[in-house]
Amino acid sequence: MARTGRPPFDDVLTPAEWRVTECVRHGLTNAQIAKRLDVSRDAIKYHVANVLQKLGLTSRKELRHWDGIRKSSALFGRKHPVDASIKIEALGQIARTVRDIRAAESWYRDVLGLPHLYTFGKLAFFDCAGVRLFLSEGDAPAAESILYFRVQDIHATHAALTVRGVEFINAPHRVHQHDDGTEEWMAFFNDNEGRPLALMSQVAPR
Repeated sequence: MARTGRPPFDDVLTPAEWRVTECVRHGLTNAQIAKRLDVSRDAIKYHVANVLQKLGLTSRKELRHWDGIRKSSALFGRKHPVDASIKIEALGQIARTVRDIRAAESWYRDVLGLPHLYTFGKLAFFDCAGVRLFLSEGDAPAAESILYFRVQDIHATHAALTVRGVEFINAPHRVHQHDDGTEEWMAFFNDNEGRPLALMSQVAPR
């Protein structure tokens, strides 16, 4: 008798579960994830519950620190040795909240003359002599700017800094995949005074 329904996925999570998991690891609420993925909150709750069960985790906090990598990622299967000599390379990005992304995009591009990299949704990116300016539209008062440090191997750097006593808010996770297959990865932590910092890494397709 022929099998019906969807074929089994060759990964620990389904593509939909991976999308939700990456959003959870990025710190988004169920409501924010539902809005971003254009599905209901109940659907997100269902996916989160399934993910926790599959991974043997007991809470959303544990999921934020789960360091899994999807099989389709360019990072899957790569080794990430802990290297005590690993260093932060450079400042790669600065984030700022704006009230109106379209107005801000026009002002930073046309008034300041910054090269516009790309915009998707309520996010806009500009180049500042090699440092990326990340603008995001939000209703809340502008939050403190976040410094993003560019690294070659985000998992190895995450491991090395953890050994040095840095407490990360979440595990390294993929936040975006460009049309050419290049992946954007991030992991967030706080400085000694509790202010936000982040690691960022671009991974080219294999």
